[in-house]
Amino acid sequence: MKRIRVLLADDHKIVLDGLRSLLEPEFELAGTVEDGRALVSAAEKLRPDVIVVDISMPLLNGIEAVRQIKKLDKQIKVIFLTMHPDVTYAIRAFEAGASGYVLKHSASSELITAIHEAIKGRTYVTPMIAGELMQAYKGGTYRQTEETQPLTQRQREILQLLVEGNTAKEVANLLNISPRTVEFHKYIMMSKLKLKSVSALIQYAIRQGFASVEG
Repeated sequence: MKRIRVLLADDHKIVLDGLRSLLEPEFELAGTVEDGRALVSAAEKLRPDVIVVDISMPLLNGIEAVRQIKKLDKQIKVIFLTMHPDVTYAIRAFEAGASGYVLKHSASSELITAIHEAIKGRTYVTPMIAGELMQAYKGGTYRQTEETQPLTQRQREILQLLVEGNTAKEVANLLNISPRTVEFHKYIMMSKLKLKSVSALIQYAIRQGFASVEG
């Protein structure tokens, strides 16, 4: 029987090493990456069966990376492995196309099960937040699809890179656009969100989970 191919994405090498030890006896590891942009490239090149990814990733957070990957190949299954027990993050993960949501401290007991459930076309949610997540969906709480978000994909990419401390020129180099375009997007974002300062824009990014945060 063909072994399930898994691509791992986390910006902490020690986590990647631990996941490798956990998964290698049962799955084929297609590769490991340490930032969101590398993940999108690796997914396109390697076409794994399953991706295990953290939410908090440099250059492009896990949720934004998965949105892009799902546009490339809807068949790739995604399990988010994160420190975030907040249902808000879980809803964003599932709306980006995730098949599973597992907390890092439960990885040893839940991750293998989540991968197998994803391959079968099912959804796995860590029991710690399953009840709250169900209530949130029933009540419509937190629900926000990509289409109703005020910022475009490009604007969210730029915003994360700015929050991570990159200058407009550095952001422009990373995205192959001009610094003037970066500044224009920053102005448009502040206008859309009715914010009067860059610090308020950064606070919005962190609060909404568009930018990388610890975990």
